[in-house]
Formats: sequence, structure tokens, C-alpha cells
Amino acid sequence: MMVLKDETFKNLRDFIYDTTGIYIPDTKKYFIENRLSKRLEEKKIGSYEDYFYLLRYNADKNELKILYDKITTNETFFFRETKQLEVLVEHVLPKMKEDKRAQTMKIWSAACSTGEEPYTIAMMLLENPKTSSIRFEVHASDLSDVVIERALKAEYAQYAIRNIPEAYMKKYFKQSTASNYQLNNEVRTKVKFVQLNLLDDKKMRGFRDMDVILCRNVLIYFDKKAKIKVISNLYESLRAGGYLFIGMAESLHDVTRVFRPNVIDKTVVYQKV
Repeated sequence: MMVLKDETFKNLRDFIYDTTGIYIPDTKKYFIENRLSKRLEEKKIGSYEDYFYLLRYNADKNELKILYDKITTNETFFFRETKQLEVLVEHVLPKMKEDKRAQTMKIWSAACSTGEEPYTIAMMLLENPKTSSIRFEVHASDLSDVVIERALKAEYAQYAIRNIPEAYMKKYFKQSTASNYQLNNEVRTKVKFVQLNLLDDKKMRGFRDMDVILCRNVLIYFDKKAKIKVISNLYESLRAGGYLFIGMAESLHDVTRVFRPNVIDKTVVYQKV
């Protein structure tokens, strides 16, 4: 078995941090080793040193896409942390619609993985009487091209759909194989996907005047410096009065004071003021 030397691990870790903002501590050396060992076998690369050289100097963008997919944890499913989504649909968006003159609400799932979050939001907006008449756009982005491709296919196995209410399953899904289910076009066409690094200032400028941004369970992968940069970019992407949702277990307390925390139905959401 190939061994990942400490020096090579640090080189790989620094490269990943510089390109993605994801920080991997010394205690997670095994994580990199486990995630990349099979990739080295597939590429018939004899050492981690050679793999780092490939990443660093060959400018192989396809390999970078695969690396990002390997190191990110795409743990997601439909109706995850549903309480926040209910607050979004039941309280935040109806209130914003009352206060807003523009015709279309712009919602952005800023780390969408394989699409479960933005598709869940689209379905909830279509089904809830308070939002069914609201015109909306759901934008979705992720660092990994690989998961974006899966999101566009919108075909899901049992794990991803296990929390979907029966009425939603009957209305919006069709069984495609013995174990997979296909989301219908009514929902799929409501979501626009794009590959995006949240630390990329230039590309982030393409996301402006968002009414709501969801960046849930993402900040845990960044160190404080990267968190501040990401949150600053998201702040610029929101319109005045817009809302930011982060994970239930996450907080902006030590990151920034530019957002005002609001408690809505026992759920903390952050508002740009």
C-alpha cells in the first residue's frame, strides 16, 4: 500500500486549501489517504508525490474536479433539517413578498451537492398555499462538477428520498429502476445549477440581489479566515433585507457581526440590514 508522507500530506492539504478554502487538519491525514488511494490506482500513479505533481503542475482541470469530489462530503437528502425550510416557506418568503416590489423571489442553495436541498425548496414552494402564487427562481451551486452532473440527472436512491412525504413522492417522483426514483420535470426546471467556488470573487459577482441564501453545513469545512471570506461574499450577494440560512449546528458568532440574527419559530436566521 502506498504511504502518504507527512510532507506530501502538507503539500496536498495546502493545495486544497488554496484552491477551495477547505481546511484539513493534521489529524485528518488518514482522510486524504483513504479518499485518494483508489484514485491513484485508477490513474496508475505510483506515489502521492506524483499525484501532487499532476495536480500542481499539469493544470489538468478534470483531475481537479475529481479531487474536489473526493475530498468533499456530500451527505445530503431531501427534507434535511426541515424546520429551517418550513421557516423559509411559512414565514420568511411570504413576509419578503409583502415587502418587495419585484415580481420574482431569488433563492440560492450555495452548496447544493446532488440537488436534494434546492429541489426540496422548489417542491415546498409549489405545494405551500402561502407561496404557491409566488414567482420564484431557485439557483444552486456546488464546488464539485461531479455532483452537479448528478443533480441534473435528478435520479435518487432510497437513502436520499427516505424523508419525503408520501404525497410529494406520488406527485413529483416516478420509479425509474428497482431502487431509484426520478424527479419530474416540473420541479427540475425550477432549479438552475452551476459549478462555483464560494471563494472565487470574480464568479461570485455573478450572484447578486438574492433574496435568500442557504449555505447550510458548509462552514464546518473552512478555517476562520476562509469562513470570513465566504460569508463576506455571501453578504455581497444578498439584497438589503435578504436572509442567510446556515446549518442548525452552525453560528456566525465568531465570524462576523454584519448580519442581524433573528429568531423565527425557534429557528435562528440571519438578515442583511
